[in-house]
Amino acid sequence: MTTQLSAGGAEVTVDQENGCRISSLRIDGTELLRQGPTYGSFPMVPWCGRTENGRFRDGAAVHQLPLNHPPHAIHGFGRGAAWSPARVSGAEAAFTYDLADPWPYPGRVTQLFELAEDALTLTMGVETFGDSFPAQAGWHPWFLRNLGLGGADVEIGFDPAWQEERGDDHIPTGRRIAPLPGPWDDCFGMPDGVDVTLTWPGALELRLTSRAEWVVVYDEQAEAVCVEPQSGPPNGLNTLPRLVTPVDPLEISTTWTWRRLS
Repeated sequence: MTTQLSAGGAEVTVDQENGCRISSLRIDGTELLRQGPTYGSFPMVPWCGRTENGRFRDGAAVHQLPLNHPPHAIHGFGRGAAWSPARVSGAEAAFTYDLADPWPYPGRVTQLFELAEDALTLTMGVETFGDSFPAQAGWHPWFLRNLGLGGADVEIGFDPAWQEERGDDHIPTGRRIAPLPGPWDDCFGMPDGVDVTLTWPGALELRLTSRAEWVVVYDEQAEAVCVEPQSGPPNGLNTLPRLVTPVDPLEISTTWTWRRLS
């Protein structure tokens, strides 16, 4: 089952049975996202990127997550779960997903989609049903490198304050370095908020913003590029834990605004 949203020339398809991912984003009939059951744009929750060796500590307790990307655990459980619709209208929809084993804490994730003629806003919240726990949330969109309209490949524009140095195991070392040229599979710090522009010359400009301060950029594949706003860096359950408490849920949002260039 999927949910269709539309506003003006924009169309969004949400596949709530397959991780509540955006399986299609079309602007005037042109697809922006790589197609396939593991692509589109999926939520990363209750953690983002890699958690080192699948282990994280919460106080005195050490928890082991399934190693779904050995030797690490990657991108959370939400992307592989069926979500439940809470509200659906012509241009808006909300879905929920309840955290459960093998995540060691009960809680609920809510994801909201709000589509306008020139923008899509995504909001995600994580709340606890009991004890506090560390968590992360973000999105992993696969944007097509080339829109297939005869134009040039996409250009990525952003000005991060730093880059997280990445070890051979793809886990940040804890050192912040000056941003290096791509190709990237790297996390960057943007303390004034994520602000990345994708430009398909002569076709479309898409600006991706968020009040979150972290973004992973991945452009090592020929078919697509990924710009991933998230609430903390990879392995952040260990290095920068953000506690979800009964009075302080985790909330994150991102807005994708587009402008036609032709």
